[in-house]
Amino acid sequence: MSDRVPVYDNHLHMSPSGRNVDALKEFQAAGGTGLTLVTLPHKEVPITCGQDFARSYEVTYSLADKAKEQTDLEINIAVGPYPILLISLAEVYGLEKAEEIMIEGMELAAKDVAEGRACAIGEIGRPHFPVDRDIWDASNRVLLRGMELARENDVPVIIHCENENDTDSSLAEIADRAGLDRGLVVKHSSPPWVTPEETCGVMPSIPASKSNTKEALSKGTDRFMIETDYIDDPDKPTAIMAVTTVPKRVNAWVANGQVPLESIYRICKDIPDSLYHR
Repeated sequence: MSDRVPVYDNHLHMSPSGRNVDALKEFQAAGGTGLTLVTLPHKEVPITCGQDFARSYEVTYSLADKAKEQTDLEINIAVGPYPILLISLAEVYGLEKAEEIMIEGMELAAKDVAEGRACAIGEIGRPHFPVDRDIWDASNRVLLRGMELARENDVPVIIHCENENDTDSSLAEIADRAGLDRGLVVKHSSPPWVTPEETCGVMPSIPASKSNTKEALSKGTDRFMIETDYIDDPDKPTAIMAVTTVPKRVNAWVANGQVPLESIYRICKDIPDSLYHR
């Protein structure tokens, strides 16, 4: 172990209209050492066809390049078609065409992964709120294709979806159909479900609140990651959590000694390394 304790935020966004690199500089100054940069739809690139996803991913790569030049952070990139887009695309083009556009966005993400530009496909999945059955079924078909592409490239998928009692078992079932290792299915914004019975083999990524992390650690396992889902919205500077939340949480763990260093290394280094350095 090095003297510098790893501090890894597993889900963070950058926006051209937000603080972007300045936010990551603040993260590093607070003690952050690494992060998963997850693409989101950029308002600068409206999605009207599959190829628009390629242009949108380029914005994320450009932001990552700037951050790598100006910080010492480890930045692992995930790209993929944000699942909620299926709904708005279906309203304009019809569901069949919308599904085709989303699948093309997934294929383009996999192409970038194969070329080494990204190391995960995400965030993909399905709406986190009730939708009509046809939207739900189409979302699961798109998700299945994403997991198949992740299997072909031996990379993780980062999942945006609902949090219901059967969610992880449902994700595990789709992974099995795709032939994807369940441990490569990263459940973004997961409740503190960390035991084998709760996760069904899916990898939880838990919002780094004090209550969430305390509950997760109380279950006697350190098989999870922590995240902020910082969205870099200038109108909502701390949404979903402040960019310094993970460093503050890990610093508190180190200071009070209640979380063994071995567990901190597992949460903030060993697990991310195993997922993203494949």
